[in-house]
Amino acid sequence: MLRRLHSEQPESFAFTPDNQKWAEAQLTKYPEGRQASAVIPLLWRAQEQEGWVTKPAIEYIADMLGMAYIRVLEVASFYFMFQLVPTGSVAHVQVCGTTSCMICGAEDLIAVCKEKIAPKPHTVSADGKFSWEEVECLGSCTNAPMAQIGKDYFEDLTTESFTKILDDLAAGNPVVPGPQNGRYAAEPKSGLTSLTEYDSGKTQYNASVQLAVDLGDSVKRIQGDEVPILTPWVGKDGVVAGRAAEGQPPKAPEAAKPAAKQAAEAKPAPKKAPAKKAAEPASPEGAAAKSVEESAPETLSEARGGKADDLKMLKGVGPKLEETLNELGFFHFDQIAKWTEAEIAWVDSRLKFKGRIERDGWIEQSKQLAAGEETEFAKKAKDDGRYKD
Repeated sequence: MLRRLHSEQPESFAFTPDNQKWAEAQLTKYPEGRQASAVIPLLWRAQEQEGWVTKPAIEYIADMLGMAYIRVLEVASFYFMFQLVPTGSVAHVQVCGTTSCMICGAEDLIAVCKEKIAPKPHTVSADGKFSWEEVECLGSCTNAPMAQIGKDYFEDLTTESFTKILDDLAAGNPVVPGPQNGRYAAEPKSGLTSLTEYDSGKTQYNASVQLAVDLGDSVKRIQGDEVPILTPWVGKDGVVAGRAAEGQPPKAPEAAKPAAKQAAEAKPAPKKAPAKKAAEPASPEGAAAKSVEESAPETLSEARGGKADDLKMLKGVGPKLEETLNELGFFHFDQIAKWTEAEIAWVDSRLKFKGRIERDGWIEQSKQLAAGEETEFAKKAKDDGRYKD
């Protein structure tokens, strides 16, 4: 199936502040130089926030992870879990149409979708609340026919029960996921014939359904006001576990400093200090100190001789970030190479993703590039054709 970006796109995308913190925390999960591995969770969080994956979201995440736009688009278009077109504001309905469900009445459920939502899949209903599609096996064959609505499975459906679920959702009424015929989970419809001792003391619903009921959350998407789920070694204040008690600033995870390591490998002796600085933006105290020390660097109104350096040769700088740097008055590597700690703080406070300058080692890379040398990242970027003049 050909999957393309929707013809109509929003002008921009940005994570909510809480989702931004969550996204940054995901980078701490991956080994050094592998932060691109966070692309799937970040795309999923963007979809949860917006309802679908937009072109600006793809570009935003690519810039955040230092990836070429096409690489993130490849991921988003390959996995069918990502919706590349607008979805209903209440829920996107996925009806399983594979063998077991088809035999048990999936076509009748699809007919309900055509009648109550839209004649064609991937089309938002007239009231803007729903969209639908037929999907391959969702792995709940024992409870066929079934559909996934939002996060949860609704199983053992009939046209009547399916219609009522959609009507309740449209009216804002709570719905209970799971089997809709009174079955607890996936046991025989006639009841248990073995392991009957485990039938006592159970909750009203099976575990996943009970949790959804307890939370009052079945089809609800992430709203952006939830507390970010940080990795175990990063606290809610951004401090890495075990360092706050020592009075030390939090240490940045190795995954956040690939460019610094590349520079260190090229010239071992002078490259260690910048790597340590990458941790400072994660500390609230450190951030406050840097704010006090801000000092504006020397800027230019235009590139010298009308020819700007290709700032995309710096790790973590994509087309949009390059444009932002140009707007701030930075066109050449030698400008960036001269930034002091106070000047870094000034620039850092004007970028969307704080801490990138030190995390990705811009200063060391700029010194090499300004001197006519080629960094490992710049060489790789040219070789794979991700950036072209």
